[in-house]
Amino acid sequence: MRTRNSNFPNNSNVTIPRRRNKGRAPNIVEPELRTIVAPMAERTMEELLRAPTEGYGEAIVLPEINADHFEIKTNLLQLVQANPFHGYERENPHAHINSFKRITSTLRFRDVPNDVIKLMMFSYSLEGAARL
Repeated sequence: MRTRNSNFPNNSNVTIPRRRNKGRAPNIVEPELRTIVAPMAERTMEELLRAPTEGYGEAIVLPEINADHFEIKTNLLQLVQANPFHGYERENPHAHINSFKRITSTLRFRDVPNDVIKLMMFSYSLEGAARL
């Protein structure tokens, strides 16, 4: 019977690699990051916080629907509009999205993906500044 130590004779020069300390990460600063920081220092905080909108077009793009006679009923729109999101600080956007997903997960239309239905109805769940 061979034991684990009998695989390597005593005079062997085999070294067993040790684990690296994963907690230490090298502090490497790439040169391209330094070039980005310099122009940002010249801009005001308001300009830095403003989201870029040039060249983006519409945020929600609907794919083409190949179904015949597809329409969303007004009752479904009223259900989505019953609890709108206004964008106030006191409102929780995650709660609104969870509520929206719960409502739209029950919808099924033949030959229409559920994601397309959600994209079509989401803008109706927003009001005020959130809709802009």
